[in-house]
Amino acid sequence: MNTINRFRGDYFFLSNFAPCKVFYNGKRFRTVEHAFQAAKCMSSEEQDIFKFVETPAEAKHWGRTVQLRPDWETVKINIMKELLEQKFKNPTYKKQLLATGECMLIEGNNHKDTFWGVCNGEGKNVLGKLLMDIRKELREDTCK
Repeated sequence: MNTINRFRGDYFFLSNFAPCKVFYNGKRFRTVEHAFQAAKCMSSEEQDIFKFVETPAEAKHWGRTVQLRPDWETVKINIMKELLEQKFKNPTYKKQLLATGECMLIEGNNHKDTFWGVCNGEGKNVLGKLLMDIRKELREDTCK
């Protein structure tokens, strides 16, 4: 089985930093990263800040400074999946994801993220697994 090890270059569309329109709590965000970081916040007012943060890297930075909602650890994977499902309803991104075929998708990184991705061969690769689940669901929907 082939593997996509990094969400860069031709595979940047898999990254949470790729531009797309997604909604969280009725608010529109410019990337999955923006929306995901906003979802960490306890208040709607705090979430609004992420609508105006320019880049996904800045959103990620600001997301590290907010007070996490108390249920964050139990809801974060479901929130990520919901945001990714929205992103991959976009026909272009959907087509690109389906074109990855049966490739193993690994969010390889060098910033020590071993929960969402893999760093130095170690990690749970939760983001990659969610993307492969969504790809499978999209494929099944196409066959109906």
